[in-house]
Amino acid sequence: MGFLDFLFGRKTVQCPSCGMRGALQAEGRVRCPNPACPNFDPTATGGRARRVATIPKRGNFAPARPLSIRYRNFQGVDRTFTADADAAAWKRNHFVARVTPTGRRIALSRDRIQNLSEVEAAVPKRAEPGQSGPTRRERQVLLYHKKRGSSSPLYEQIRAKYPTWQ
Repeated sequence: MGFLDFLFGRKTVQCPSCGMRGALQAEGRVRCPNPACPNFDPTATGGRARRVATIPKRGNFAPARPLSIRYRNFQGVDRTFTADADAAAWKRNHFVARVTPTGRRIALSRDRIQNLSEVEAAVPKRAEPGQSGPTRRERQVLLYHKKRGSSSPLYEQIRAKYPTWQ
């Protein structure tokens, strides 16, 4: 890998597990720069970020309240996602939700959702229709305690003011 690695007793070899070139062998141990390899060692990249195609994660995520979303991507391909309606939210012009089977969060553009009315009806509202939302400071307190699962008198006071806020 490095110009003077031979001085430190290291040499580059082909990884015996994944076959990738550029693995370091020092003191009888092979350190591979491939993140998908069992011999992976982040220091073997020499400080350079290396992009390697990884195998997509498989999972068994089962949403508590499933929501089917019909979506047309930028290439014009129609896709159907099954998301968890309880863990979904609107972030500006995007719908962010955890989808099956992996449980990963994805963001879908509002303009490309084919069944937008169904999706909007299924997602919990942050505030009542006539009620303004919490201020920036109130949102900060709400999100802090929601994230940690804790409580405080101020948090309880704000929750009483906005009971339907996520």
